[in-house]
Amino acid sequence: MTTYPPPDALSVIAYVAFFAAAAVIAIRRPAYAVALLIVVQPFAIYGDIWITTVTLPKATLLGVLLGLATHRGWFAPFAARAPRAILFAGVLVLAATVLSVAAAAHHAPVLRESLKAVEYVLLFMAIVCAYRLEPDALLVRNACVAVIILVSLLALSQEFFGAASVLRINGHEMFRVAGPIEGPNQLAGYFDVAIPLIFALALESPSLVIHSALFLIVLADVLTFSRGGALGATAGVLVVALTLRHHIARPLAYMAAGLAAGIGAVGFLAHSFVFFRLYDFSDSSYAGGVGTRSKLWRAAFALWRQHPILGVGAGNFELEIPLTGLRGVRTHANSLYLQSLVEGGLPLFAATLWLTYTSIATFMRDRFRSPFILGAFAGSIAISLHQVVDLLVFYPKVGGWWWIVLGLGAAQLAAAPAREREPACV
Repeated sequence: MTTYPPPDALSVIAYVAFFAAAAVIAIRRPAYAVALLIVVQPFAIYGDIWITTVTLPKATLLGVLLGLATHRGWFAPFAARAPRAILFAGVLVLAATVLSVAAAAHHAPVLRESLKAVEYVLLFMAIVCAYRLEPDALLVRNACVAVIILVSLLALSQEFFGAASVLRINGHEMFRVAGPIEGPNQLAGYFDVAIPLIFALALESPSLVIHSALFLIVLADVLTFSRGGALGATAGVLVVALTLRHHIARPLAYMAAGLAAGIGAVGFLAHSFVFFRLYDFSDSSYAGGVGTRSKLWRAAFALWRQHPILGVGAGNFELEIPLTGLRGVRTHANSLYLQSLVEGGLPLFAATLWLTYTSIATFMRDRFRSPFILGAFAGSIAISLHQVVDLLVFYPKVGGWWWIVLGLGAAQLAAAPAREREPACV
């Protein structure tokens, strides 16, 4: 678990400013509150207070919730089946996380992970309620496109200015881009949700800007060197393409160009094409100092066998790893499903599987109705596959983004089938 210094005076001013601005915006224009939550999610000013970390997204979320509470009937969308089903699944994960404290040797990490689950549930509620109060699809679409382009450009800039993570290929050090997200695998997880959403939006309202966004996203995604990300992104693209089928040639061409540019850049810099690595899930000799997947997965199974019912406690895996004989490693299990099993036992594992199922099944039947519904459907499939080999929702910038897209899809399912204000070209 990364630790940060307590917030300084400038950080506190920023938190208060975003909280106040978000509250005012949510009171006056709820659609702009949705846009603000989307834009601020990948960025944070970290400051540790007690066992949790304060960030700009958290301060913004609290402000939005305060502003929404001033609207009469703001919680009404949860009378609809789709938002209620996803909310219930999220609450089940929260309850199972809290329950794991009964078997935990360290209680503070359980509270920290419980607060994270609360954050995701509240973020979902805020998106659904704010969007239903003012369903401005054009504004939300533009916010999604803008922030994803910005994240992609910041990631690509690391090829010129350096990145924290590197990979050695043929004796050459290759930067693994991460942009404002915590790491390259996490950025790939962010793109797992972003790529199918932007693809669906491009098919709804094509434009040069949104096609260029697809090129940039795929290019940056390749340069993360995330094999799980490649699997997830491919699945998300296939789901959207097979759902809509018509007029997909142009956006696919831009994505293919981004893929070719990424592979070409890697091949030029390393003097060898390494596309095969995207399909090779064997352990790399580079593990970033946090252990290989095979070692972490064996450690997770070993700990789970010792605590099969309630697990070792949420957030406790990284602290209990030495009990398995694996020394000098402190990280998560590199798999959402293994992490939920070892930390929360059968209750958290079952709740995680139910949330995964609900996040996909809720949108399947009506995925043709809206690009936000289709994006939530395809993005959930993509990130669920990726999380077999990586734990992504552990990181709020990624997990929060997924819950935002779930909220947008659920908000449109809560409306009548009639089409709302349709997005036009950017």
